[in-house]
Amino acid sequence: MKKLKFDICVIGSGPAGFSAAMRSYDFDNHICIIEGGRIGGAGILNGALSSKTMWELSSNYSTAKRVDRGYRASGISVDYSEVMDCVFQASREKEYQILSQIETFEKKEGSTRSLTLINGWAKFSSNKKVLVTQNDGFKVEITAKNFIIATGSTPRIHPLLPVDGDRIITSDNISSLTRFPRRILIVGAGIVGCEFATIFANFGESEVHLLDSQHKVIPFEDDDVSDYVNEKLTDIGVMMHHKASLRGIRQEENRIDVILDHKDGHSKVIAVDVILVSIGRVPATENLGLENTDIEVNERGLLKADENCQVSKNSYAVGDISGNMALVNIAEMEGRFAAKAIEQKIKFPLRYRDISTIMFFNPEISSIGLNEKECQKQNISYRAVFYHHSLISRAVAMRETDGFFKIIVNDEENPLILGMRAAGPQAAASVVYLATIINHKQRLNDIMKTVHPHPSISEGIQEALRALAGKSIMKQEVFPHQIKFKVWKAPNEN
Repeated sequence: MKKLKFDICVIGSGPAGFSAAMRSYDFDNHICIIEGGRIGGAGILNGALSSKTMWELSSNYSTAKRVDRGYRASGISVDYSEVMDCVFQASREKEYQILSQIETFEKKEGSTRSLTLINGWAKFSSNKKVLVTQNDGFKVEITAKNFIIATGSTPRIHPLLPVDGDRIITSDNISSLTRFPRRILIVGAGIVGCEFATIFANFGESEVHLLDSQHKVIPFEDDDVSDYVNEKLTDIGVMMHHKASLRGIRQEENRIDVILDHKDGHSKVIAVDVILVSIGRVPATENLGLENTDIEVNERGLLKADENCQVSKNSYAVGDISGNMALVNIAEMEGRFAAKAIEQKIKFPLRYRDISTIMFFNPEISSIGLNEKECQKQNISYRAVFYHHSLISRAVAMRETDGFFKIIVNDEENPLILGMRAAGPQAAASVVYLATIINHKQRLNDIMKTVHPHPSISEGIQEALRALAGKSIMKQEVFPHQIKFKVWKAPNEN
């Protein structure tokens, strides 16, 4: 058995693990990265990059099929295997970027820092050692001063849906499909479920059903945003099953019969060819050998990390395994933070508030900061403005007017921005502007000094902010459905 020593051992090469390794490299460490699967983890394959590539392709295809813009594409068709080839190309491109860095920074004689990749599955044998079992059965013992655990998560399994990777699948099995399903049921109406419903509906080759156990999709968002997403899914042909639960399935030779029970008492049977289970993810701690360490696991299977991502004297947990928001940008932030914590170079604490996110629906929706539900829960008095894209010149020129900006500010004379939701083209780019403003705690009067380029989608943000100050060019009296205001007072202020 081979024995190796390192300053830092990172278990997992996804967004959290790789960012931790690279930041540790900056601090002159010899680093070992252990990866049992594909380099890059779920951030690349069967995760964020692959699903977003599919979304981009589906959106492009949906646009190419449109006939309301003065031109028409003839003979347009789509092939699932070729779509997946394009997805694989994107995944491999990113994978090889990571591998290029590892190969460039491999250990050289006399170097004070290095990266070493070991393919295999790690299991702690003590607080300071892991045993790596490689695919050929060969074992390597790794001793390190510090460990960063970044093993991520795996799709949650539904008790009534035995995943076989063929007819009943999770996001891990999307790439194993050989063709577009004729009929697909997506179980779970959260962000990932709605995203895949959008993708398959955009391609137009599948009858798409979405099972929502609650009364609204993405129920954590405000009702107007949730209703908007529901409406847009319906518009592209997604069949919504709200307030319904899965009672069971019957697998026939050429179909799966699905029995749904609705909360009003009636039941419904639908026939599908594929079921995609999308009900969340669970931490990947199995076979890590945590019982051989001082690391504690809570009732949800998450590692008990403190404010510095630390789970024991010399171990840290980052990414999905730590139980915070399961987002790539959060994973990278935590990975980098853990590397700094090891070196005792923390300048400011981790901040999970005001994180920018994107929801890849039709159209895309981005968010930053608080929504109305969160303001009310925290008893924060606020004002909100809704500004529709049909009043934005760039959106009119793009013939993409079905979107909006919704901005929330606190209820002061010169307010702070609390949050924004943006739907429509360039929503992701627009949210970055507000993220910077929120992080720097700039107030409305100062923000309004900025003049946006014309024509641009961000002019909608400019006009929404002007509307809050009563200074907008387009007036709510003329466009009551396109410009809307809301004021909410916390009960203790009434």
